[in-house]
Amino acid sequence: MGENKEQTSTVNTDEAAIAAKVAIAVEKVCKVYKLYDRPKDRMFEALGLTRKKKYTEHFALSDVSFDVKQGECVGIIGTNGSGKSTILKIITGVLNPTSGTVKVDGRISALLELGAGFNQEYSGMENIYLNGTMNGFTEQEIESRMQDILDFADIGDYVYQPVKTYSSGMFVRLAFSVAINIDPEILIVDEALSVGDVFFQAKCYHKFEEFKKMGKTIIIVSHDLSSIAKYCDRVILLNQGIKLGEGLPKKMIDDFKRVLVGQYELPEQNEKESLSHDAEVQEAVQKKQKKKAQKEDVTQTKESVEALEYGTKEAEIAAFYIVDDHGTHTNTVLKGAEFAIHMRVRFFSDLPAPIFAFSIKTAKGTEITGTNTMFEKAFLEPVKAGDVKDISFTQKMSLQGGEYLISFGVTGYNGDDFQVYHRLYDALNVTVISDKDTVGYYDMDSKVTVTDVKAN
Repeated sequence: MGENKEQTSTVNTDEAAIAAKVAIAVEKVCKVYKLYDRPKDRMFEALGLTRKKKYTEHFALSDVSFDVKQGECVGIIGTNGSGKSTILKIITGVLNPTSGTVKVDGRISALLELGAGFNQEYSGMENIYLNGTMNGFTEQEIESRMQDILDFADIGDYVYQPVKTYSSGMFVRLAFSVAINIDPEILIVDEALSVGDVFFQAKCYHKFEEFKKMGKTIIIVSHDLSSIAKYCDRVILLNQGIKLGEGLPKKMIDDFKRVLVGQYELPEQNEKESLSHDAEVQEAVQKKQKKKAQKEDVTQTKESVEALEYGTKEAEIAAFYIVDDHGTHTNTVLKGAEFAIHMRVRFFSDLPAPIFAFSIKTAKGTEITGTNTMFEKAFLEPVKAGDVKDISFTQKMSLQGGEYLISFGVTGYNGDDFQVYHRLYDALNVTVISDKDTVGYYDMDSKVTVTDVKAN
C-alpha cells in the first residue's frame, strides 16, 4: 500500500515538473540602437577619430523579462515600434541583446518577416532543402517530409519556380508549411499570416490547435486581436520597448485598448521593476513615460476624417466616438460586451423633431444594421438654433469578429417632406474582437443542450 502511494506521488511530481518546464526564459533583456544624424559620424566613431558621442541611443527593449512554459501558446501584442519583432529576433538568435539573457530549451522554427531565411533566386523546392539543412536535417529526412510540405503549401507547380516570382500569399504558404513540418518544439510566428487568404489562415490556426495538443510551444505576434483572444493561453503586452504586463488575453487586450488611446497608467510597482539600474536607461524610459502620459483625445470630428458628407447643414454632426464597457474611448470592442456609440450635433436652425441615426456596414460596403431615435422612440422634441445635443446609443456587441464602418445621420420631416440635415458616410471604424465566430455577420448567442434519448 505504501509503495503504491509513493509511486503515485512520484508520477504526480513528474507530471507537475513537465507542466512547469520553461521552454523560453527571457531575463532583463535590453536592446539599444545607436542613431546617427550623419553617416560620417558613424564612420568617425568606427575609426576612433572622435571621443565625443556622435549618436543618440534608442531603446528598442528596456529590461524585458518573461517565461514561456512548454506547451503554452503565448501572444505578444503592442503598438508599432513597441519591440515585438525585436524580442522575437533575439529569442531566435537573429539579433543579440545589448544586455540580459535568453535561454531556449527546444528546437525553434521561426516565421519572421516575409523573406527571412529564403533565397529569392532559388526555386521553392531548393529553398525547402536549404531551410531543412539550416535546421539540421539530412537530405533523406527532408525528403521524408516533402509531401507534407507540398500538400500544406498547396502552390502547385510554382514550387519549381524562383521564389522572387511568388506573390506574398504564395510565399507565406510555402514558408509556413516548411516551418511547421520540420518537427519544431517551439514555433514562432511574427505577423506573417496576415498576408494569407482567410482559408489559409484558418488552416494555419487549425495547425496551431494540433501543435498545442502535442505539447509544442507557440509564440504569436499579431495585430489580429481576435486570433490572439481565441488561440493564446497568455498574452504579453509591450509598449515602447517596455513590458506593461502579462496575463489572460481579455485583460491584456483591455489594457492594450487603453494604451491605444493614451489612457493606460503604468502601475508604480511595475514601473520600478521595469527600469534598468543603468542611469541612461532610466532616463530614456522616464522620457517615454512622460510622452506616454500625454493624453490623446480620441473623439473624431468631421474635419479629422475623409468621410462623404451631404445635407442642408441646418444641423452638423460635430464629433463622434465609441465607449466600451469600461468607459474607455476606443475603436475596439469585445464581442458580447456592452458599448456605446456617441455623436454630438450642433443646430443652426429651429427644427421640429430631428432624428439621430447610425448604421454599420462591412469594410466591403454591405450594410448590416442600424437604428435611429425615431425607431427607438427616444427623442421626438423640437430644437432651437444654437442648441448642442449629445446622443448616445448603447447596446451589446453581437457582430462577428472583424472590421466595420459606422455612418451617422441627422434627418427629419418638414411637413410630409423628408429632409437630410447632415449625413456622414463611413466616418468611424470599429474592430470587433471575438474568440467565437458563427455563420454570417450576427451571432444568435444560442444556448445548446444535448440529451440522450432512450430507445423504447
